[in-house]
Amino acid sequence: MRGFTFRKIMFLLLMFNFSFGQSLPLSKEAHVSVLTCGLGNESYSFFGHTAIRVADTANNIDVVYNYGAFDFRTPNFVAKFAKGDLQYFVIAHSYADFINEYNYEKRSVFEQELLISQEAKQKLFDNLNTTLLSEDRYYTYKFIDKNCTSMVVDVINKTLKKDVITKKENTDKTYRSVLFPYFDGHFYEKLGTSIIFGTKVDQLSTKIFLPFELKNSLEKTTFENHAFVSKSKTLLDFKKETPDSWWNNVYSYIILLGFIVLINKKFIDKIYLFILSVMGIFFFSVGFYSFHQELAMNYNILLFSPFLLILIILSAFKNKKWTYKFAVLHLVLLLIYTLFIINKAHFFIVLPMIFTSGIVLVRVAIRNKKRIPIII
Repeated sequence: MRGFTFRKIMFLLLMFNFSFGQSLPLSKEAHVSVLTCGLGNESYSFFGHTAIRVADTANNIDVVYNYGAFDFRTPNFVAKFAKGDLQYFVIAHSYADFINEYNYEKRSVFEQELLISQEAKQKLFDNLNTTLLSEDRYYTYKFIDKNCTSMVVDVINKTLKKDVITKKENTDKTYRSVLFPYFDGHFYEKLGTSIIFGTKVDQLSTKIFLPFELKNSLEKTTFENHAFVSKSKTLLDFKKETPDSWWNNVYSYIILLGFIVLINKKFIDKIYLFILSVMGIFFFSVGFYSFHQELAMNYNILLFSPFLLILIILSAFKNKKWTYKFAVLHLVLLLIYTLFIINKAHFFIVLPMIFTSGIVLVRVAIRNKKRIPIII
């Protein structure tokens, strides 16, 4: 969700004279709350962010625990992120620094205080500090299963020794359907995630993995016969501004595909099919290489077929018979793909590409179909 550059993990040691194995007692004035941060226009901020705040004026404590930190200096950072074994970790900020950063980015911040006992507050505080100063602070990031939001849910439930926080909305929708609206205003990011994600995101969304899902679920959660959190308090209030891009929109997408359809040139058709095949090879490879389960079993390779590359090679060698057969084969695959995704959230965003591929493949088939001689 949200990434921060590496900071000294001993933040609490410096602020509170806290040392490993010791416990700093919270006063009865202490408040523990969940912070939900608004959406941004950078890729890391599309979905918002979740953190835990512990504030105790009697002990001069006001600290935010953030499970969304990673180190850009990690060797082979991009490769590790793509593979799915990049290590994220929990880090602590002063509340003032945390809120100032979101104020600078013009992103809203909402606070929900946990209505739990003094003993539970102390135990959660101790658990956070123990994690912060141990090897347990590291975890392997997973888009749905382990992120800044799911880790907050886990540490609170672990502290209370029961699954108090569970998902209260959208359980009848797929992960893909839940994610789709978050990309509004970022067309090609929406298209990219639509075609790179596989079958996992088509499962029913039973886990809390997005910040505002957690916020909404907390509002509906009860604990020990009373509300689990207080009414949401707005700490910062900004309206998200949707970027206005001349190219990152559906119009450039339609214009480009329309050009391919209308120009009707062999060279353009081959470039289009080559791009699809390269993307298909990438999807196929990353599905095996990456530990991200969201990228596995990607049925979108029926549209982005790696075998389109063979079709192009056959066409280059003027093998009309097999070029025709491969074109027909891919038309069949395209039909299967269309029927398969017709009820999926990303159907309409890929529909123009389905139409374009169908036109191009029909043209290839017609150009290479063996002509039947007419005897007079």
